[in-house]
Amino acid sequence: MTPLHEPPLPPPLATDAPLPHRKVIRGWLLPLGQRSTWRALALLALDYGLLALLLAGVIFVDSRWAMAACGLAAGFVIGRLFVIGHDGCHQSLTPSRPLNRWLARIAFLPSLTAYSLWDMGHNVVHHGFTNLKGVDFVWAPLTQQEFAALSPGGKLMQRIYRSGWGPGLYYLVEIWWKKMMFPRPGSLGNTRRAVFTWDCLLVSGFAALWIAGLVGAALATGQSVAWLLGLGFALPLFVWFHMMGFVIYGHHTHVKVSWHDDRAAWQRAQPFVSTTVHLTFPLQIGAVLHHIMEHTAHHVDMSIPLYKLKEAQKVLEDLLPGRIVIQRFSWRWYFETARACKLYDFTRHCWTDFAGRPTSALRTAH
Repeated sequence: MTPLHEPPLPPPLATDAPLPHRKVIRGWLLPLGQRSTWRALALLALDYGLLALLLAGVIFVDSRWAMAACGLAAGFVIGRLFVIGHDGCHQSLTPSRPLNRWLARIAFLPSLTAYSLWDMGHNVVHHGFTNLKGVDFVWAPLTQQEFAALSPGGKLMQRIYRSGWGPGLYYLVEIWWKKMMFPRPGSLGNTRRAVFTWDCLLVSGFAALWIAGLVGAALATGQSVAWLLGLGFALPLFVWFHMMGFVIYGHHTHVKVSWHDDRAAWQRAQPFVSTTVHLTFPLQIGAVLHHIMEHTAHHVDMSIPLYKLKEAQKVLEDLLPGRIVIQRFSWRWYFETARACKLYDFTRHCWTDFAGRPTSALRTAH
């Protein structure tokens, strides 16, 4: 029996019917927005425990291959912690707003993410203006004219970023370094706040303690300082940056995903549904990633906690058949997408290669 406070869901929407207002669609997901403090704390403790165990493995195991494996796995766990912080930043982790802010700061520390800057760049800019050229900066494609105007070095960087091999470099340079660590004036609009600096100092202090701990461990155990720093600090962060760049690339880059340079057309396109991709993986990999790949549901309603996203995504896909981009991940698909999605033609509404040749279906402007 359906509880009185949970209205029955409507039948699936016809493919030729207009998309309901976002408030209506969010209403379908309302029962899934319940947050749990104990569950949030348990997830945070679990992942911090895993990270501590893996860093201890880097220090104390005898085999260098095993040390490297621990460093690689630590980078993956940093990604899991980031997803928890991401929920806290969206106020979807616990019912308490102050607790969410501090849990997010704690979860963000190993990824060296400044909470307030991520809040501004992600919550306000990216979620507020997803795939709107000139506002959303996450994997925003250049036009052929913009690419042609770049310096040789700028063109080379774009080719690397869009090659399929460069998502980690893209996130490291274009997002983290330029916008998330002591950002230059104008990098996030004209907004400048003291809390931005304090949060950058917080993660810088954490990085300094992390490095100092590894140096101390190396000296105490008679190991190479450089080797321990490489496996216990540089390698986990290398994995994290590449993991993050890959995830956000997969979320918003697909031949079926449109970008817009006109705000009115962008609003009519209902971008919270049409500009995200649900990447599916075998072997419950999505669950290991804290369900961050159920991304359409997250963009429809940011208040849904990570442990309810799978259910929310299923509701949307059941009720909006044919409206959501669903892609089973394969490396073949990934590199085909990288070859196709180089630049964007906002006049013909299609992806192009670097020469301006269309690589996706031409769309009619709405």
